[in-house]
Amino acid sequence: METQPQLNNTTKTHEPSILKPIPGGPSNGTLGRHLARRLVQIGVKDVFSVPGDFNLTLLDHLVAEPELNLVGCCNELNAGYAADGYARSKGVGACVVTFTVGGLSVLNAIAGSNSENLPVICIVGGPNSNDYGTSRILHHTIGLPDFTQELRCFQQVTCAQAVVNNLEDAHELIDTAISTALKESKPVYISISCNLPALPHPTFAMEPVPYFLAPTTSNQMGLEAAVEATADFLNKAVKPVLNMLSGDTAVIAETGDSWFNCQKLRLPENCGTIIFLINNGGYTIEVEIHDGPYNVIKNWDYTKLVDAIHNGEGKCWTAKVRTEEQLTEAIATATGDQKDSLCFIEVIAHKDDTSKELLEWGSRVAHANGRPPNPQ
Repeated sequence: METQPQLNNTTKTHEPSILKPIPGGPSNGTLGRHLARRLVQIGVKDVFSVPGDFNLTLLDHLVAEPELNLVGCCNELNAGYAADGYARSKGVGACVVTFTVGGLSVLNAIAGSNSENLPVICIVGGPNSNDYGTSRILHHTIGLPDFTQELRCFQQVTCAQAVVNNLEDAHELIDTAISTALKESKPVYISISCNLPALPHPTFAMEPVPYFLAPTTSNQMGLEAAVEATADFLNKAVKPVLNMLSGDTAVIAETGDSWFNCQKLRLPENCGTIIFLINNGGYTIEVEIHDGPYNVIKNWDYTKLVDAIHNGEGKCWTAKVRTEEQLTEAIATATGDQKDSLCFIEVIAHKDDTSKELLEWGSRVAHANGRPPNPQ
């Protein structure tokens, strides 16, 4: 049987912050406080959330934790992807949503974290503990007296699940789920009944004992061999899929034709943060597979959208370009006068302006999708 990570009162991993005693002593030893301190301890500084009536009390305790910053998101899927990105950057991420309507919304992001081996702590505010085992039909559900639908969905995309609806084993369930996420580098699901976060329990009276997780070490010889083999493979490739950019350069391309084109992209040296939106008025990648009126979308004025989000605060600069000359001028501005700003450049492209790689790929996908059924 695989052993669980052990607790130790001296060793800390994942670069945790220095833990301080709980002000006021045991009176502050609540479930919500314990969870907040656990998140801080494993290195989480920002928690991405969407409020809902089942998680509001829990959010109060996260807000009250001075070493946590609660980041409000527009919807649960955004919160999940933000936690995913945070985990890539910081090593572990966390998001908080509400029961079922929020949990099912964040599910796709958590599934992505699972496929990318990212430890994301997905926390859901659950029903009142008294409602478990009753025949009550609650809001935020699918209209059945079965509260396990959300849990069953998360069982497919997380390495551990914890449904906390009583205080007796809450400490063990929370700690085991979080330690499993760190150990396996996978997301976990923690549901906490909405009436429990403010309640004290003896197991929460003390500052959480730091986790002891055996550090993961890399096989240096294997790593060097892999790097050498990869470099040899790329050097021999006619059209390598990966761009070997400098350590100061990053190209992030969306899926679709922009991915094919951005394989060839080189950004100017010393440029700041520039977002290019390639606007061809629809789903060109789908057009090359199978065309139809559903592949044309209603266009927005995307630069005005950025201005609306910006609302005069911070440093943002936008431009909309339709020609190569305008694009050259916009890039010059973004890397010159506006180099300290977040720059958003909308590039208007013709709907049929695509790469030959996408044309070939679309043809192959159309052929594969259109194969007739095998004879029975």
